[in-house]
Amino acid sequence: MMKRLTLLAMVVSLGIAGGDAWASQQVSTTYGMPVRLLAAVEATGCENSPGPQITLNGGLTLGGLGVDLIFRNNEKGTHTRVEQTVARVIVLPNGQSVSIPKQPVDGGVGGNPFIWIQLLDGSGNPLSSEIYLGRCVQGLFNLQADFTLLSTATADITVGDCSNRGPSITLSGALALTGLNARLIFRNNDNPVGGPHQADESTMVDIVILPAGESITFPKQPVQGGVGGNPLIYVLFRDGNRNPIGSEFALGRCNQLVQ
Repeated sequence: MMKRLTLLAMVVSLGIAGGDAWASQQVSTTYGMPVRLLAAVEATGCENSPGPQITLNGGLTLGGLGVDLIFRNNEKGTHTRVEQTVARVIVLPNGQSVSIPKQPVDGGVGGNPFIWIQLLDGSGNPLSSEIYLGRCVQGLFNLQADFTLLSTATADITVGDCSNRGPSITLSGALALTGLNARLIFRNNDNPVGGPHQADESTMVDIVILPAGESITFPKQPVQGGVGGNPLIYVLFRDGNRNPIGSEFALGRCNQLVQ
């Protein structure tokens, strides 16, 4: 249904890999990724029976994700001068789009209902309020919605050689999303709380836009960097605008991370 957001696999090559056994460290962070939904909602068959058919199609624009590998010769706050090198890796470009295939949905109240849509995460929690689209006979509605989607980024850092030319690092991991659903709401009244002279009949139909746990594949990206042969190594996640996500993760000295 979507581009597979599977394992991110990047190689950060910092120097020449040696023959040492490689040990892995894992860090993760959970944050709200900015997402924009642009979609066309088409209504057809506005008849009393069996009710209208709604087709949703469009795309999602994601907010992006980066990982910094930070190399320091010493801890901050000491009397020794701290030298630092940062290897910056963009694992998900800011503004990357994911297509939504057309999804026909049957449902409705009567033959010409009023239609709303609400966005939910994979657990059914609201991401938006109910958005009024219009009446079925209007036919075509354009939808734009901005929201944040809870996501968990995981990075596995494998350390190999700690030579004077710089350490060898392999970075891999995954980005898991909580999922995105759309709830179509059909009512016989354009007032969600009910009209004064008629009963408020409504029907709701949920469709899956992004399955919970969906992931994206990231290409391998070699990067050069490092401070000396045995630096302290830190990891920092950043959003698509280069703002830090949480705090740095301290992994330790390079030679302590080699098995």
